[in-house]
Amino acid sequence: MRLLLSGYYGFGNLGDEALLSVIVSQLRTRHPYAEIDVLSAKPEVTAHELRVEATARWDSKAVRAAIERADVVLSGGGGLLQNATSLRSLIYYTGIIRAAVRARRTTMIFAQSIGPLDFWGRTVVRETCKGIAGATVRDDRSRELLSSLLPGVRVERTADPAFLFETPEESDDFAADGLGPQSDPLAIVSVRKANGLKDRIDVLARAVDRLSEEHGLRVAFLPLGGASDAEVSTTIIRKCRTPAVLLPEASLGRAANIIGRAKVLVGMRLHALILAARQGVPFLAVPYDPKVTAFCGDLAYPLPPLFSLESPEAKPAPEAIDLAVDELWNRRESLRDYLIAAREPLERLALRNFEVLDELIAQGPSRE
Repeated sequence: MRLLLSGYYGFGNLGDEALLSVIVSQLRTRHPYAEIDVLSAKPEVTAHELRVEATARWDSKAVRAAIERADVVLSGGGGLLQNATSLRSLIYYTGIIRAAVRARRTTMIFAQSIGPLDFWGRTVVRETCKGIAGATVRDDRSRELLSSLLPGVRVERTADPAFLFETPEESDDFAADGLGPQSDPLAIVSVRKANGLKDRIDVLARAVDRLSEEHGLRVAFLPLGGASDAEVSTTIIRKCRTPAVLLPEASLGRAANIIGRAKVLVGMRLHALILAARQGVPFLAVPYDPKVTAFCGDLAYPLPPLFSLESPEAKPAPEAIDLAVDELWNRRESLRDYLIAAREPLERLALRNFEVLDELIAQGPSRE
């Protein structure tokens, strides 16, 4: 059997690379003789790091050939079917789905968050994803949306495969990263560019200062998305009264270890929150996208977001930021216990993605 994976792979985003790492690992465990091909922005890097075949995602002729060679095509994981980024991005991913269905390959929307989708986005998904074998999605909101667009397609709510990511054992010496013994207790901040963030830079800086001045934490910014995240982090650090560290770009395993060392985390990036939750690190979310809000809702996380960028609401009052940070710190032990208790059910849901895939493989190719 030959499987082709389509996602936001090869761009250096550690969250998506965590997804890919888990997916490849699980596929190898369940189908040890299968061949795996990944559509990647840097196919040579992906092939080397994961020991898979990789195809240049922008080479349309090569992509068509990869679809023809495949028995199974997976679209995901991640948040691919949305047009908040651009309609062009949505058309790219749905175009691969459409080509796979037309080639009569077993085609699955795999572990995705769906949306946001405007009228044109919904139309594209409805018309181009007909005939898929099935779908798994990461939250209930996505299940309701995709089910409404593809009636008759089995859509099951699961969980992000990153909940299965095993943090590798590494040296606990982080001094080279600027996190020597003086860095305990540690708070990690993970931010990214997003609409509306420019007007909330001072709010995040206040949260950093509160963690440092009131609770004695060393605050470090961890850029999971590369240079873009580092740029935003630097802007916030310059607004802080207290010294904060900008960590260098790290490998996926290193980043997971750093998050696991933290006492608390403030995060925008979904996979920073997932890696924190998996390791029992209490967090304050800053939703910039429905997938972050949906994650916190499905987790039934006890703390509300620090603030949200999803709606043009008024900036939170300084006192509200202080109270939110204080609550995170004061409740950290009970929040840690809550997250540890939630881990096993989420791991089972994450495994369900692969069980559904096996069931669809057994049924045979997609039919339009």
